[in-house]
Amino acid sequence: MSTYLVLGLGLQGTAAAHDLITHGGATRLILVDSDGPRLAAAKARLAALTNFAALEAHEIAVSTESSGAPAALVEAFAAADLAMNCLPYRFSEAMTALALDAGCHIADLGGNTAIVRRQLAMAAAHPRGKDTAVLPDCGLMPGMGNLFVAHAVRELGACDSVHVRCGGLMSEPSGPLGYALLFNVYGLINEYFGQAQVLRAGKVVETATFGELEDIEIDFEHRGLPARPCEAFITSGGLSTTPWTFADKIGELDYKTVRYRGHHEKFKLLLDLGLLGEEAIDLPRGGSAVPRDVLAAALTRTLTVPDVDDLAFLRCTARAGDRTLELEMFDRKSEATGFTAMERTTAYSATACLAGVLTGHTRPAAGPIETAVDTAWYLEALGVRGIEVVVTA
Repeated sequence: MSTYLVLGLGLQGTAAAHDLITHGGATRLILVDSDGPRLAAAKARLAALTNFAALEAHEIAVSTESSGAPAALVEAFAAADLAMNCLPYRFSEAMTALALDAGCHIADLGGNTAIVRRQLAMAAAHPRGKDTAVLPDCGLMPGMGNLFVAHAVRELGACDSVHVRCGGLMSEPSGPLGYALLFNVYGLINEYFGQAQVLRAGKVVETATFGELEDIEIDFEHRGLPARPCEAFITSGGLSTTPWTFADKIGELDYKTVRYRGHHEKFKLLLDLGLLGEEAIDLPRGGSAVPRDVLAAALTRTLTVPDVDDLAFLRCTARAGDRTLELEMFDRKSEATGFTAMERTTAYSATACLAGVLTGHTRPAAGPIETAVDTAWYLEALGVRGIEVVVTA
């Protein structure tokens, strides 16, 4: 008997709830969102897809502070065995605190390494932290990619190099950037801004985002799609805690985001113009605005594509001496459920990690996930969910 709490029924939350019903062993599902119509739509969609009767929907305004949380939210955590947090990462610390107080295992989609480190420190200091799984960064990147890296180290031992390349792409590129918004806009902006942590000669170093541009080949034709040139470049947050975890196991480790060729040049112009900045600037006609908020609004309006047909790609290539191990995932939008490839690969990765607590394949204590999840089992769990990973040695 497992009661799950799902927080946030946006782009990934509904897919997460669906997987907890179909593969997570849920016997009761508590849905929480601050937007009533969105919540009602998610509940109706889940009921239509699964005929699952034990669905509860609660419209609750969540906060970035755990103190003074609404009684209904505290009660929801107390009623749940496990919580899947699909809210934007600014809520992650508050939700983690509430989960720890309730002794409720929690996973989230992560996306901000500084916040993740505070979550893990919070869990380590909490009296229930030794028995409560706190699993940040369980989505696609960070998440699936972290576990691919961990699996490579598990199979090869110490590695000379591990390179991770990942992208969520439109099957048919269109619009000014050849890209559709497939997850929270601030998550995208956060990836594109600031510094990324990588390993160079076994040491954690920082490098600027949008650097080290390279061409990358993806076999689209094998998947029934037209051949298209792609590029990859450094972005932040994708590896999360992995560089520190494997600093003594990997010489060179980096992560790059994959886009169709030409995206880098266009978006770097926005970066160079300061439109990803977080400090308010004065406007010529009076008042002020935060550039990234203006850009977020413009991107949301321009890059939101209804019923987008997308794909998700992830490749991890590891080398140890004369041995090589490659893990490659390629996923498409599901015609059966309507969930996009980004929803599937992000949400199902996270729910697999969380459900692993019940089967003993995820350690019931604070992450990071690359040390908490049995990677061989995780690859099998993805396969059960229809997400194919090809492993080539």
